[in-house]
Amino acid sequence: MQPRRFLVIVFGAVLVACGSRSPERTYPVQGQVIALTPDRREATVKHGEIKGLMPAMTMPYKIREKAELDAVKPGDLIDATLVIVENDAYLKNVKRVGEAPLEQPPVEAAAATAASSGFELLKPGEAVPDSAFVDQDGKKRTFRAFRGSTVVLTFIYTKCPLPTFCPLMDRHFVTLQEHLQEDPALKNVHLVTVSFDPITDTPPVLKKHARELKADLKRWTFLTGDRDDIDRFGARFGVTVSRAPNDARDITHNLRTAIVSPDGKLVKVYTGNEWTPDEILMDLKPTANARIWSSGHLVIWSLIGPLRNDQITR
Repeated sequence: MQPRRFLVIVFGAVLVACGSRSPERTYPVQGQVIALTPDRREATVKHGEIKGLMPAMTMPYKIREKAELDAVKPGDLIDATLVIVENDAYLKNVKRVGEAPLEQPPVEAAAATAASSGFELLKPGEAVPDSAFVDQDGKKRTFRAFRGSTVVLTFIYTKCPLPTFCPLMDRHFVTLQEHLQEDPALKNVHLVTVSFDPITDTPPVLKKHARELKADLKRWTFLTGDRDDIDRFGARFGVTVSRAPNDARDITHNLRTAIVSPDGKLVKVYTGNEWTPDEILMDLKPTANARIWSSGHLVIWSLIGPLRNDQITR
Protein backbone atom coordinates (compact mmCIF):
# COMPACT_ATOMS: atom_id res chain seq x y z
CA MET A 1 0.00 0.00 0.00
CA GLN A 2 2.84 2.38 0.78
CA PRO A 3 4.26 2.39 -2.80
CA ARG A 4 0.81 2.94 -4.29
CA ARG A 5 0.17 5.94 -2.04
CA PHE A 6 3.55 7.37 -3.02
CA LEU A 7 2.74 7.11 -6.73
CA VAL A 8 -0.58 8.88 -6.31
CA ILE A 9 1.06 11.76 -4.47
CA VAL A 10 3.77 12.15 -7.11
CA PHE A 11 1.23 12.01 -9.95
CA GLY A 12 -0.88 14.69 -8.28
CA ALA A 13 2.18 16.91 -7.89
CA VAL A 14 2.97 16.55 -11.58
CA LEU A 15 -0.58 17.55 -12.48
CA VAL A 16 -0.37 20.66 -10.32
CA ALA A 17 2.99 21.63 -11.82
CA CYS A 18 1.72 21.17 -15.38
CA GLY A 19 -1.51 22.99 -14.68
CA SER A 20 0.35 26.03 -13.34
CA ARG A 21 2.46 26.40 -16.44
CA SER A 22 1.47 29.50 -18.48
CA PRO A 23 1.18 29.17 -22.26
CA GLU A 24 2.00 32.82 -22.90
CA ARG A 25 5.32 33.98 -24.36
CA THR A 26 6.74 37.46 -23.80
CA TYR A 27 9.31 39.45 -25.77
CA PRO A 28 10.86 42.91 -25.17
CA VAL A 29 10.04 45.42 -27.92
CA GLN A 30 11.72 48.73 -28.70
CA GLY A 31 10.37 50.89 -31.48
CA GLN A 32 8.60 54.01 -32.73
CA VAL A 33 4.86 54.64 -32.89
CA ILE A 34 3.94 55.32 -36.53
CA ALA A 35 0.17 55.62 -36.23
CA LEU A 36 -2.71 55.11 -33.79
CA THR A 37 -6.16 53.57 -34.30
CA PRO A 38 -7.91 54.41 -31.00
CA ASP A 39 -11.23 52.72 -31.82
CA ARG A 40 -9.38 49.42 -32.16
CA ARG A 41 -6.92 50.15 -29.34
CA GLU A 42 -4.10 49.67 -31.81
CA ALA A 43 -0.74 51.30 -32.40
CA THR A 44 1.29 50.72 -35.55
CA VAL A 45 4.88 50.32 -34.36
CA LYS A 46 8.13 50.25 -36.32
CA HIS A 47 10.43 48.07 -34.21
CA GLY A 48 13.77 46.36 -34.39
CA GLU A 49 14.38 42.63 -34.48
CA ILE A 50 12.50 40.68 -31.83
CA LYS A 51 14.97 37.90 -31.12
CA GLY A 52 13.52 34.45 -31.35
CA LEU A 53 10.37 35.71 -33.08
CA MET A 54 10.69 38.04 -36.07
CA PRO A 55 12.99 40.42 -37.95
CA ALA A 56 12.55 44.19 -37.81
CA MET A 57 9.01 45.10 -38.92
CA THR A 58 6.33 47.74 -38.93
CA MET A 59 2.94 46.40 -37.88
CA PRO A 60 -0.14 47.13 -35.75
CA TYR A 61 -0.38 45.84 -32.20
CA LYS A 62 -3.25 45.82 -29.74
CA ILE A 63 -2.60 47.76 -26.52
CA ARG A 64 -4.93 46.42 -23.83
CA GLU A 65 -4.54 49.25 -21.34
CA LYS A 66 -6.36 52.34 -22.63
CA ALA A 67 -4.23 54.61 -20.43
CA GLU A 68 -1.07 53.29 -22.07
CA LEU A 69 -2.52 53.87 -25.57
CA ASP A 70 -3.66 57.40 -24.63
CA ALA A 71 -0.16 58.25 -23.34
CA VAL A 72 1.58 57.84 -26.74
CA LYS A 73 1.38 59.56 -30.11
CA PRO A 74 2.94 59.11 -33.57
CA GLY A 75 6.67 59.78 -33.40
CA ASP A 76 7.08 58.57 -29.82
CA LEU A 77 9.82 56.05 -29.04
CA ILE A 78 8.59 53.27 -26.77
CA ASP A 79 9.67 50.26 -24.75
CA ALA A 80 7.04 47.54 -24.33
CA THR A 81 6.47 43.85 -23.82
CA LEU A 82 4.88 41.78 -26.58
CA VAL A 83 2.65 39.03 -25.20
CA ILE A 84 1.76 36.09 -27.46
CA VAL A 85 -0.77 33.48 -26.43
CA GLU A 86 -2.27 30.71 -28.53
CA ASN A 87 -4.73 32.85 -30.50
CA ASP A 88 -3.89 36.40 -29.50
CA ALA A 89 -1.08 38.96 -29.29
CA TYR A 90 -0.85 42.37 -27.61
CA LEU A 91 1.51 44.92 -26.04
CA LYS A 92 1.69 45.61 -22.31
CA ASN A 93 3.90 47.81 -20.10
CA VAL A 94 4.09 50.41 -22.88
CA LYS A 95 6.36 53.27 -21.83
CA ARG A 96 7.31 56.42 -23.76
CA VAL A 97 11.10 56.86 -23.66
CA GLY A 98 11.63 59.60 -26.22
CA GLU A 99 10.54 61.15 -29.50
CA ALA A 100 11.94 61.30 -33.04
CA PRO A 101 10.81 62.66 -36.42
CA LEU A 102 8.80 60.13 -38.42
CA GLU A 103 10.84 58.68 -41.26
CA GLN A 104 9.61 59.67 -44.71
CA PRO A 105 9.17 56.72 -47.10
CA PRO A 106 11.70 56.43 -49.95
CA VAL A 107 10.67 57.99 -53.25
CA GLU A 108 10.49 54.54 -54.84
CA ALA A 109 8.15 53.24 -52.13
CA ALA A 110 5.95 56.32 -52.35
CA ALA A 111 5.73 55.91 -56.12
CA ALA A 112 4.87 52.22 -55.74
CA THR A 113 2.15 53.04 -53.22
CA ALA A 114 0.70 55.65 -55.53
CA ALA A 115 0.78 53.24 -58.46
CA SER A 116 -0.92 50.43 -56.52
CA SER A 117 -3.66 52.77 -55.31
CA GLY A 118 -4.35 53.62 -58.95
CA PHE A 119 -6.09 50.26 -59.50
CA GLU A 120 -9.84 50.65 -59.39
CA LEU A 121 -11.48 48.55 -56.69
CA LEU A 122 -13.85 45.85 -57.88
CA LYS A 123 -17.51 46.37 -57.06
CA PRO A 124 -19.98 43.56 -56.34
CA GLY A 125 -21.25 42.15 -59.62
CA GLU A 126 -18.12 43.09 -61.60
CA ALA A 127 -16.03 40.41 -63.28
CA VAL A 128 -12.80 39.51 -61.47
CA PRO A 129 -9.84 39.89 -63.90
CA ASP A 130 -7.94 36.80 -64.91
CA SER A 131 -4.39 36.32 -63.61
CA ALA A 132 -1.68 33.66 -63.84
CA PHE A 133 -0.53 31.69 -60.79
CA VAL A 134 1.42 28.57 -59.81
CA ASP A 135 -0.17 26.13 -57.34
CA GLN A 136 1.32 24.10 -54.50
CA ASP A 137 2.22 21.30 -56.95
CA GLY A 138 4.14 23.66 -59.25
CA LYS A 139 1.39 23.58 -61.91
CA LYS A 140 0.40 26.72 -63.78
CA ARG A 141 -3.11 27.88 -62.90
CA THR A 142 -5.27 30.86 -63.85
CA PHE A 143 -8.04 32.44 -61.86
CA ARG A 144 -10.39 31.76 -64.75
CA ALA A 145 -9.84 28.03 -64.22
CA PHE A 146 -12.04 28.23 -61.13
CA ARG A 147 -15.07 29.30 -63.15
CA GLY A 148 -18.05 27.10 -62.39
CA SER A 149 -17.19 27.09 -58.67
CA THR A 150 -17.86 29.67 -55.98
CA VAL A 151 -14.52 30.89 -54.64
CA VAL A 152 -13.62 32.20 -51.19
CA LEU A 153 -10.34 34.08 -51.53
CA THR A 154 -7.82 35.51 -48.98
CA PHE A 155 -4.21 36.84 -49.08
CA ILE A 156 -1.54 35.60 -46.59
CA TYR A 157 2.14 34.72 -46.20
CA THR A 158 3.39 31.63 -44.38
CA LYS A 159 6.07 33.34 -42.24
CA CYS A 160 3.57 35.66 -40.52
CA PRO A 161 4.51 35.41 -36.80
CA LEU A 162 1.43 36.79 -35.04
CA PRO A 163 -1.57 34.51 -34.38
CA THR A 164 -4.12 37.28 -35.03
CA PHE A 165 -3.06 37.93 -38.61
CA CYS A 166 -2.30 35.40 -41.37
CA PRO A 167 -2.47 32.39 -39.03
CA LEU A 168 -5.99 33.52 -38.12
CA MET A 169 -6.94 33.46 -41.81
CA ASP A 170 -5.57 29.90 -41.98
CA ARG A 171 -7.59 28.84 -38.93
CA HIS A 172 -10.74 30.38 -40.37
CA PHE A 173 -10.22 28.50 -43.63
CA VAL A 174 -9.69 25.23 -41.73
CA THR A 175 -13.07 25.84 -40.08
CA LEU A 176 -14.67 26.61 -43.44
CA GLN A 177 -13.21 23.41 -44.90
CA GLU A 178 -14.83 21.38 -42.11
CA HIS A 179 -18.23 22.89 -42.94
CA LEU A 180 -17.72 22.29 -46.67
CA GLN A 181 -17.08 18.62 -45.96
CA GLU A 182 -20.14 18.29 -43.73
CA ASP A 183 -22.75 20.34 -45.63
CA PRO A 184 -23.95 18.88 -48.98
CA ALA A 185 -25.28 22.31 -49.97
CA LEU A 186 -21.66 23.54 -50.06
CA LYS A 187 -20.16 20.55 -51.85
CA ASN A 188 -19.13 22.64 -54.86
CA VAL A 189 -17.44 25.47 -52.94
CA HIS A 190 -13.66 25.78 -53.37
CA LEU A 191 -11.15 27.52 -51.08
CA VAL A 192 -8.13 29.36 -52.50
CA THR A 193 -5.19 30.84 -50.56
CA VAL A 194 -2.80 33.16 -52.41
CA SER A 195 0.60 34.15 -51.01
CA PHE A 196 2.02 37.57 -51.85
CA ASP A 197 5.47 36.48 -50.67
CA PRO A 198 6.58 34.39 -53.68
CA ILE A 199 10.26 34.62 -52.74
CA THR A 200 9.67 32.59 -49.57
CA ASP A 201 6.41 30.84 -50.41
CA THR A 202 7.53 28.57 -53.24
CA PRO A 203 5.31 25.63 -54.31
CA PRO A 204 7.12 23.16 -51.97
CA VAL A 205 6.69 25.59 -49.05
CA LEU A 206 2.98 25.97 -49.82
CA LYS A 207 2.62 22.19 -50.13
CA LYS A 208 4.16 21.76 -46.68
CA HIS A 209 1.92 24.52 -45.30
CA ALA A 210 -1.13 22.77 -46.76
CA ARG A 211 -0.13 19.49 -45.08
CA GLU A 212 0.27 21.23 -41.73
CA LEU A 213 -3.27 22.63 -42.07
CA LYS A 214 -4.60 19.22 -43.17
CA ALA A 215 -5.95 20.92 -46.28
CA ASP A 216 -7.94 18.80 -48.72
CA LEU A 217 -6.30 19.91 -51.96
CA LYS A 218 -9.40 18.86 -53.89
CA ARG A 219 -11.29 21.60 -52.04
CA TRP A 220 -8.53 24.05 -51.09
CA THR A 221 -5.82 25.37 -53.46
CA PHE A 222 -2.68 27.34 -52.51
CA LEU A 223 -1.24 29.74 -55.08
CA THR A 224 1.91 31.75 -55.64
CA GLY A 225 3.34 33.33 -58.79
CA ASP A 226 4.91 36.49 -60.12
CA ARG A 227 5.08 39.14 -57.41
CA ASP A 228 3.85 42.00 -59.59
CA ASP A 229 0.99 39.92 -61.01
CA ILE A 230 -0.14 39.00 -57.50
CA ASP A 231 0.09 42.62 -56.33
CA ARG A 232 -2.01 43.83 -59.28
CA PHE A 233 -4.57 41.09 -58.76
CA GLY A 234 -4.84 41.73 -55.02
CA ALA A 235 -5.12 45.49 -55.49
CA ARG A 236 -8.47 45.03 -57.23
CA PHE A 237 -9.82 43.62 -53.94
CA GLY A 238 -8.24 46.41 -51.86
CA VAL A 239 -5.07 44.55 -50.90
CA THR A 240 -2.08 46.87 -50.51
CA VAL A 241 1.47 45.54 -50.36
CA SER A 242 4.70 47.54 -50.05
CA ARG A 243 8.18 46.11 -49.63
CA ALA A 244 11.31 47.72 -48.19
CA PRO A 245 13.91 48.16 -50.96
CA ASN A 246 16.72 47.00 -48.64
CA ASP A 247 15.02 43.95 -47.07
CA ALA A 248 12.74 41.59 -48.98
CA ARG A 249 11.35 40.29 -45.66
CA ASP A 250 10.08 43.76 -44.68
CA ILE A 251 6.55 43.73 -46.16
CA THR A 252 3.65 45.99 -45.24
CA HIS A 253 0.18 44.75 -46.22
CA ASN A 254 -3.46 44.65 -45.22
CA LEU A 255 -5.93 41.76 -45.23
CA ARG A 256 -8.82 41.07 -47.59
CA THR A 257 -11.03 38.02 -48.06
CA ALA A 258 -13.62 37.72 -50.84
CA ILE A 259 -16.35 35.54 -52.29
CA VAL A 260 -16.43 35.17 -56.09
CA SER A 261 -19.43 33.65 -57.88
CA PRO A 262 -19.23 30.67 -60.27
CA ASP A 263 -19.42 33.03 -63.25
CA GLY A 264 -16.33 34.89 -61.99
CA LYS A 265 -18.01 37.97 -60.51
CA LEU A 266 -17.30 39.57 -57.14
CA VAL A 267 -19.94 38.84 -54.51
CA LYS A 268 -18.47 40.41 -51.37
CA VAL A 269 -15.19 41.59 -49.80
CA TYR A 270 -14.40 41.23 -46.08
CA THR A 271 -11.97 43.79 -44.63
CA GLY A 272 -9.23 42.98 -42.14
CA ASN A 273 -9.26 40.09 -39.68
CA GLU A 274 -12.52 40.70 -37.84
CA TRP A 275 -14.74 38.50 -40.02
CA THR A 276 -15.74 35.04 -38.80
CA PRO A 277 -16.33 31.73 -40.61
CA ASP A 278 -19.99 31.93 -39.59
CA GLU A 279 -20.35 35.25 -41.44
CA ILE A 280 -18.95 33.76 -44.63
CA LEU A 281 -21.10 30.64 -44.30
CA MET A 282 -24.19 32.83 -43.91
CA ASP A 283 -23.27 34.77 -47.06
CA LEU A 284 -22.12 31.67 -48.88
CA LYS A 285 -25.21 29.48 -48.63
CA PRO A 286 -27.63 31.76 -50.50
CA THR A 287 -24.98 32.26 -53.20
CA ALA A 288 -24.27 28.53 -53.42
CA ASN A 289 -27.94 27.56 -53.47
CA ALA A 290 -28.71 30.14 -56.14
CA ARG A 291 -25.77 29.20 -58.36
CA ILE A 292 -25.13 25.49 -57.99
CA TRP A 293 -27.99 24.37 -60.18
CA SER A 294 -27.11 26.67 -63.03
CA SER A 295 -23.36 26.98 -62.77
CA GLY A 296 -21.88 23.88 -61.15
CA HIS A 297 -20.14 25.03 -57.96
CA LEU A 298 -18.82 27.84 -55.76
CA VAL A 299 -15.11 28.70 -55.21
CA ILE A 300 -13.49 30.26 -52.11
CA TRP A 301 -10.13 32.09 -52.39
CA SER A 302 -7.68 32.86 -49.56
CA LEU A 303 -4.70 35.19 -50.12
CA ILE A 304 -1.67 35.33 -47.77
CA GLY A 305 0.47 38.28 -46.37
CA PRO A 306 1.39 40.75 -43.10
CA LEU A 307 -0.19 44.09 -41.40
CA ARG A 308 -2.69 46.21 -39.40
CA ASN A 309 -5.57 43.93 -38.32
CA ASP A 310 -6.16 45.26 -41.63
CA GLN A 311 -2.46 46.02 -42.13
CA ILE A 312 0.92 44.54 -41.21
CA THR A 313 4.55 45.27 -42.08
CA ARG A 314 7.19 42.71 -41.83
